[in-house]
Amino acid sequence: MAKEWLSTAGFATLAIREGLTPGSEQEHSDPIYATSSFIFESAEQAAATFSGEREGHTYSRFSNPTVSVFERRLAALEGGEECVATSSGMAAILTLCLTVLKAGDHVVCSRDVFGSTVGLFNNVLSKLDISVTFVALRELEEWERAARTNTKLFFCETPSNPLCEVGNIRRIAEVAHSVGALLAVDNCFCTPALQRPLELGADVVMHSATKYLDGQGRVLGGALVGTHSLMTDVRAFVRVCGPSMSPFNAWIFSKGLETLQLRMNAHSERAQALAEWLEKHPAVVNVNYCGLVSHPDHSLAATQQSAFGGVLSFEVAGFRSQAWKFINGVRLMSLTANLGDVKTTICHPASTTHGRLSDEQKRAAGITEGLIRIAVGLEDGADLQRDCERGFAAMGL
Repeated sequence: MAKEWLSTAGFATLAIREGLTPGSEQEHSDPIYATSSFIFESAEQAAATFSGEREGHTYSRFSNPTVSVFERRLAALEGGEECVATSSGMAAILTLCLTVLKAGDHVVCSRDVFGSTVGLFNNVLSKLDISVTFVALRELEEWERAARTNTKLFFCETPSNPLCEVGNIRRIAEVAHSVGALLAVDNCFCTPALQRPLELGADVVMHSATKYLDGQGRVLGGALVGTHSLMTDVRAFVRVCGPSMSPFNAWIFSKGLETLQLRMNAHSERAQALAEWLEKHPAVVNVNYCGLVSHPDHSLAATQQSAFGGVLSFEVAGFRSQAWKFINGVRLMSLTANLGDVKTTICHPASTTHGRLSDEQKRAAGITEGLIRIAVGLEDGADLQRDCERGFAAMGL
């Protein structure tokens, strides 16, 4: 298959074919290069490869053929020039920060991000004299007020975890660029199958590949996608500091990408149905899912996303005790903080994913004790509703 033909291919075709070696015996499924280093035919060839004069691999901390397949495929799906894979999603965020930031720099970050992201900015980057200001994702004025002359990075998740709030990527990018900062968007909830932040003005897309890019909860990984220039600097950091992706994990992710579009559409359909059902349940205080017409960000989400994803959250009255009764009462859903699996997962954010935040930080992020997050898998929708009924019954309802 000629590369020229792939350049006009659609999303589903790229997800299956991009990165393979056209016309080779390996085209059907590239192998896993489970090797730490690579052999050369001569000292001259080795020197040329290490210097960059010759294209090739030298050491798997630097690059690996299997990892390269995943990187090329994800870059194509996100519409980016280049991708750099990392050992985890948090490794991707740290890699980006330590590539583009230095002591004395400032970050503006949306308040309702993953708990470990907050911990990274507050507890790790602060030791390097890098400061952060947290703002409300939806409030453009807060992004504008927070920007300083030393602001170098804007960072957000949209939709957010776990409230499914939506930020206006195009407008936030304009604010970032007005002060000379980069905008990085965590695209974990949507993936490029539903949302492409680079087309909306973002400079970098970040992924916890552990989630939907794998799709079956098997391995850890992360990725950054952006311009060749920026990713060259990112790759240099990975080469020296070593948060590299393993070849086996990269092979798993490449396989996951092949079914990404189908899975994300199915996750979205099931989540939409469950959210609409929960919204009508008398025991539910409110449902957070941007696919609902009642959600305040529904219209914006519809302009940025082709569907609304598989994650929703809802609040029950009675605080932690009632939320835990619901979670302990379900039988089908898996009690785990991971998401993006074909198996539906359920968790209590206030005591798990956001458990290390202070009470003040939880209040600011809207993380209440009655909040329950469900990452809807691919089981039958009627079975998921019946499982929720078990949860409500355990609450005495």
